[in-house]
Amino acid sequence: NKYEVKFCLDSTGAELKQKIHSLTGLPPAMQKVMFKGLLPEEKTLREIKVTNGAKIMVVGSTINDVLAVNTPKEAAQQEVKAEENKKEPLCRQKQHRKVLDKGKPDDVMPSVKGVQERLPTVPLSGMYNKSGGKVRLTFKLEQDQLWIGTKERTEKLPMGSIKNVVSEPIEGHEDYHMMAFQLGPTEASYYWVYWVPTQYVDAIKDTVLGKWQYF
Repeated sequence: NKYEVKFCLDSTGAELKQKIHSLTGLPPAMQKVMFKGLLPEEKTLREIKVTNGAKIMVVGSTINDVLAVNTPKEAAQQEVKAEENKKEPLCRQKQHRKVLDKGKPDDVMPSVKGVQERLPTVPLSGMYNKSGGKVRLTFKLEQDQLWIGTKERTEKLPMGSIKNVVSEPIEGHEDYHMMAFQLGPTEASYYWVYWVPTQYVDAIKDTVLGKWQYF
């Protein structure tokens, strides 16, 4: 759904959520509001550089939606989590060790442990993929796409085509995660990315697995 909204730039993110509630019926507690990442509730729109004509995205469900059904993605996540609990840590498995044993890339982005941050405005770069090549992730929010770029090529994936996102801290380097994007029906379709800074993990999952509403 798309909405035209006039709102004071000196209002806070929390006040914008109340406005969204009046338009959409989504309770503020069940909204994720995105402008270059998660919108901070305590800052004004002017402080986070929202300008006239800006697009802001909202992910959310009404209480009735939540009670009525678990989405297939949520069910898939629960199954994957249950399966992960039975297995040894992913980072000890042979297929991942051959990449992780190369060590942390010199140009990987710095991590901040114990903090959740919005997605940065620049691509996440300096990480490895399964073959040990360098990979970067670019989140094209207005196009609802994730771009996975390597030296050779850039894959432009619609967010809706990604079935699931899994991640696990890297043993001995818990401020970084290994993360997989499920591009098909089985584990064989996982696209693995190593050395993802921990502060962006939740924002990546929210962005990829969320249902966007434009207004």
